[in-house]
Amino acid sequence: MIRKQIFLVMAAMAAISLPAFSQEEGLYRNEVTVQAFGSFLKSTDSNGVEQSATNSGGVLGSYRFFFNNNNGVEVDYGYSLNTQNYSFATGSIGVPSYSHEISAAYVFRHPLKRWTPFVLAGTGALLFDAHDTPGVGSQARATLVYGGGADFTLSRHVYVRAEYRGLVYSSPAFGIEALAGTGRVTHRAEPSIGFGYRF
Repeated sequence: MIRKQIFLVMAAMAAISLPAFSQEEGLYRNEVTVQAFGSFLKSTDSNGVEQSATNSGGVLGSYRFFFNNNNGVEVDYGYSLNTQNYSFATGSIGVPSYSHEISAAYVFRHPLKRWTPFVLAGTGALLFDAHDTPGVGSQARATLVYGGGADFTLSRHVYVRAEYRGLVYSSPAFGIEALAGTGRVTHRAEPSIGFGYRF
């Protein structure tokens, strides 16, 4: 079920972000990038429940389409594995979960001779899949995405991307009654680096 949801959301985002614009002379409108990222979650405390997660790493794939030299859109898919930890008065629990990150964002870039700085803002979803933990379900959370970074040119088509992404969302409760409640808004920091290809 989770895989079907991921596929449907990614297909919809790709369809929205692929308008047919004519190619301008010397302007590469398309970029694909694969990056390794770190995942660092801010600890939060609400309704007597402290929530945190183990630091981890993952892989992020991105596609960007630019309408002109500065303005474009991107769609992303990220995958990581960590343990969501919850501490409350009577004890604590840890839920190992696969995290699927799907997002779409507006991108503004400023191309220079050797490098291209950029900023982005958008929205998406985090799907937490705890299928290895008996009695614990999977859960999706809406997220706000923001970030920035730079692409460093290696050749006409190839570049290195260094990027920071921040995700703001409500921490998952996995249908566990002791974790029910609102207000556990948290922040995930994702610094990353990887290689890209423009065409």
